[in-house]
Amino acid sequence: MPSHKHPEGFGRHKIFLGYAPGVGKTYQLLDESLRRKARGQDVVVAALENERPATLEMIADFERIPEKNGSIDVDAILARQPTLVIVDQLQKVNPPGNRNERRWQDVDEILSQGIGVLSTVDVMYLESLNDTVGDITGVRPKETVPDRLLHQAEEIELVDLTPRALLNRVERGVVYPLPLSDVQAQFFRLGNLSALREIAMREAASTVDEDLAEYRKEKRIEKPWATQDRVLICISPTRSSLRLIRRGWRMGQRMRGEVVGIYVEEGSIGDKEKRILDADFALCQRLGIETHLLKGPVAEAVVKFAKDHNVTALILGHPERSRVSEMLRPSILSELARQLRTLDIIVVATETGPAT
Repeated sequence: MPSHKHPEGFGRHKIFLGYAPGVGKTYQLLDESLRRKARGQDVVVAALENERPATLEMIADFERIPEKNGSIDVDAILARQPTLVIVDQLQKVNPPGNRNERRWQDVDEILSQGIGVLSTVDVMYLESLNDTVGDITGVRPKETVPDRLLHQAEEIELVDLTPRALLNRVERGVVYPLPLSDVQAQFFRLGNLSALREIAMREAASTVDEDLAEYRKEKRIEKPWATQDRVLICISPTRSSLRLIRRGWRMGQRMRGEVVGIYVEEGSIGDKEKRILDADFALCQRLGIETHLLKGPVAEAVVKFAKDHNVTALILGHPERSRVSEMLRPSILSELARQLRTLDIIVVATETGPAT
C-alpha cells in the first residue's frame, strides 16, 4: 500500500481537526505553537482568523507575516524560511487575483518547500462530506478542502468539546456575536452538533488506522493487531452472496467493527451473474458496507487485501455450488487458510431456497 504521506523533502503538516466553530481549535494550535517556540523552533504566523484579545495575547511574541492581497504571502514565507508556519482555517477562499484560489493551496506550496505547517479545519469542510453535512444541518458549506489533506498530514489532533458545552459557549456569545443569524441558529442545534462530532471522531480514527497499516507494512508485521475488528466478506455472483453479506454485516454489528466487501474478478461472467452481482453490491450499499472490485488470482488478491487492511475475520460461501466452487475450490480455500492463519475464517452454508 503506497504511503499517504508527503514524499521526502516536504514539510510536516499537523492539522487540528474540529467538528464545528468554537470547539477550541485555534487555542490548541497556538498553545502548541507556544511550546514549540519555547523549545527553540522558529515559528511565524501567516493567517489567524480568530483575533480575540486572548488569542492576540497568545501570539504577542510571534513574528507575523503580513497578508498580501487578502491572502497568505507565500513568497515572503519562502524567502523567510521559518521552521513552522501557523495557518488558521484551511478552507478559506482567497480574494480574486491571487495566484492560488484556496488557502489550502498556499499551504501545499509552503509544505513543498520543506517548511512545516500547523493548521486548523472543521470536518464539515471536507469535500467528500459536503452532501452529508448539507443533509444533516441544512447548511451546505461553500468552502471545501480535499480529503487528501487529512490523509497526507503528518499528524491529526482531534479538538473535542461536548455539544452541550459548545452550545453554552454559543449562547454566551463567545463563538459569534449575538443575536445569531438564521443560518447560524439553524446550524447550532444539539442534534446537528452531535452528528458532526461523531463524523469528526470517525475521520480521526480513520487516519489512525492508516498510520497503523503503514507502520505494519514498514515493519513487515503480518499478524493483524485487533485494535478494531474488521470483517471481510468475499462476494461471489451466486444466490448465496446475499446470505453472506447479511451474515457478515450482523457479525460486524455484534463485534462493533467495520465490514468490507470485495469481489475478485478472475474472468468474464454471464448476464445472469452480472445481475446477481449488481444485487449484491446494492445490498452492500443499503447496509453501508464499503465494497471493492479486485482483479484475480482470487487467493492472492484476498490475502493481499486482508493483510493491507488489517482484517480480523474473513467470511466465505460454502464451496458446494458451481460458481462458489469456482471461487473457493479446495486449493484456494487451503491457500487462504495457510496464508491467513491469524484470521478467523468462517464458511457460511449456501441458501437452499430460490435465489432472491
